[in-house]
Amino acid sequence: MSINLETPKKVRPLIDQAHQVAMNMLRPISRKYDAAEHEYPVELDMLAAMIDGLADSGASEGAGAAGVRRDDKPVEKGNKNGANLASVLSILEMCWGDVGLTLSMPRQGLGNSAIASVANDEQLKKFDGTWAAMAITEPSFGSDSAAIRTTAVKDGDEYILNGEKIFVTAGERADSVVVWATLDKSLGRAAIKSFVVQKGTPGMRVERLEHKLGIRASDTAVIIFDNCRVPAENILGNEEIDTKEGFAGAMATFDNTRPLVAAMALGCARASLDLTRGILADAGVEVDYDRPAFNQSAAAATFLQLEADWEAAYLLTLQAAWMADNREPNSLEASMAKAKAGRMGSDVTLRCVELAGTLGYSETDLLEKWSRDSKILDIFEGTQQIQQLIVARRVLGLSSGELK
Repeated sequence: MSINLETPKKVRPLIDQAHQVAMNMLRPISRKYDAAEHEYPVELDMLAAMIDGLADSGASEGAGAAGVRRDDKPVEKGNKNGANLASVLSILEMCWGDVGLTLSMPRQGLGNSAIASVANDEQLKKFDGTWAAMAITEPSFGSDSAAIRTTAVKDGDEYILNGEKIFVTAGERADSVVVWATLDKSLGRAAIKSFVVQKGTPGMRVERLEHKLGIRASDTAVIIFDNCRVPAENILGNEEIDTKEGFAGAMATFDNTRPLVAAMALGCARASLDLTRGILADAGVEVDYDRPAFNQSAAAATFLQLEADWEAAYLLTLQAAWMADNREPNSLEASMAKAKAGRMGSDVTLRCVELAGTLGYSETDLLEKWSRDSKILDIFEGTQQIQQLIVARRVLGLSSGELK
């Protein structure tokens, strides 16, 4: 099978709709909710209702966080452009508008991606329509998800969760939280499972909300689990501990969500490039795509290099999403896309601030905000360093124990 790099025709209407939403609904309130941190963007309720309507009518082609699922149906004609690719392209457009607001979209949380990725059919029905955050990181570790200390102990038809989770995106606003916990610390990675804990469950409480550099429109919570009882049927996938499978079951979630985070970085960087090109043009700097960079001004040459960097990240992200749609193993490609796009996003947005000079550093435009928003996209869902480690392990054929 081979990937066609042209945007699929069936996805183009969705992309156009997402771009219009980003331009006409997200951009106008972007600065407002950046300044009013922790204030819920009520405008998103109407937008969420529109998206639900599109999903019910089938017009959304399964895009969004809930669309990233690998089914057992035969691949169409041996080459499928499906929900993962549609999700990546639509989220790119939404984040061209605002990353923090996109992360605040009801029923489009990273926990929804986890549910879509690993839940069984019965669980998909049970949690249909929920807005799910995802709780992985703890005070004792960051990107090393295997170091999870939150415990889940079986007690009859329930599990009792105890632990603390930090940096939970949409942790206060979401209807439920997908919590990663270990069933047995002595069994290591294989015993780590994810649980859907619904809002209002006794024993779960939001301890505080964080003040942040960027994505300030999105709430980021610390959540405590204190003898929190969760029904056994809320464990995503199955309860079996398969030491041969190891951490693969839990990590499968990331193979689908990391391209989504890469798409967020692409959207934010694209916004910066589009605005900067206009600012340069107003200043008399012409960017000529038909001439070598060394024959142009320093500003134009820099801009061309940033465009090339963006294009490389874009193609890697498309590849990772396309492979997921075609049920090809994509752990390597998902990490490559996340690593490249995350670093590219920070580099491009900061360089655009430099190119725009005083306009870039002031609040006259959104360039300084985009540079703040983009930094987290190089950190959450696995830092730059962790992605490079995963890529090295895959390329060299080494296990996590052999290459740390």
